[in-house]
Amino acid sequence: MLRGNYLAKVDEKGRVKIPAAFLESLREFGNKFFVTSENGDRVRIYPMKVWDGIEEKLARLSSHNATKQKFLTRTNYYGQVVELDAQGRILVQPILREAAQMKGEVDVLGYLTYLEVWNHARFLENLKASPITNEDLQTLNDLGI
Repeated sequence: MLRGNYLAKVDEKGRVKIPAAFLESLREFGNKFFVTSENGDRVRIYPMKVWDGIEEKLARLSSHNATKQKFLTRTNYYGQVVELDAQGRILVQPILREAAQMKGEVDVLGYLTYLEVWNHARFLENLKASPITNEDLQTLNDLGI
């Protein structure tokens, strides 16, 4: 499982150095990843095995499903299949790198089966703008968490 938050750096070529705490777990999924975003504000790094499962679910929906089309349009626009290099780096393509403001130090967070990479200032803004509400607490309680 991928969990926690670790600082990382994006180099001048747009490669994110994956924190050592995540590398072992990521390598269990293989060496290929789909790097994408739903709206360009952050980077999501999906192991291909995880992304393949998402695509299988989407393939069962009608090609006329508007939500499916919006999701695929955005994730394909921002996304590329990449390989983890020998130094534990993953390339973020220029379109997504610019949209998500990926440069210098970034936050890399584990979301169980994928990673999110955030511009640090943008992450803190998002954290403050999206507090946990009483409704969220009720949902967690209903799930037994």
